[in-house]
Amino acid sequence: MIVHTDYLWFNTKKRQEFVRITDNVADVVKKSGAKDGMVLVSAMHITSGVFVNDWEDGLIHDFQVWLETLAPSGLDYRHHQTGEDNADAHLKRTIMGHQVVVPITDGKLDLGPWEQIFYAEFDGQRRKRVIVKVLGVGD
Repeated sequence: MIVHTDYLWFNTKKRQEFVRITDNVADVVKKSGAKDGMVLVSAMHITSGVFVNDWEDGLIHDFQVWLETLAPSGLDYRHHQTGEDNADAHLKRTIMGHQVVVPITDGKLDLGPWEQIFYAEFDGQRRKRVIVKVLGVGD
């Protein structure tokens, strides 16, 4: 049984940004030596997430507009009474999810034809990390 843990670090230029991390996760899987199993990819901050979807600029834009409609920034959220100003980021993270599990087959991510893994940042411009945990078997 192989158990391998690695971390991806991010410091986005914008407050809200989506970053394609499929290749980064694939590199961790390759480094682990797992041929068959699963990889957990999980954001380790409560204002960022991880999700799987299509890598298409129009769709990424649509996600950002949709999320801003559901959880607008700048509102007088109760969370802001604690001295914070990022309640919308917490809500957006909850909508998009904080982790995914992806199968590994023959040593590679077993994603659908259009599926990609993304890191979603909703309160960025500071250093954050994602855990990548591989569980599987080798040769």
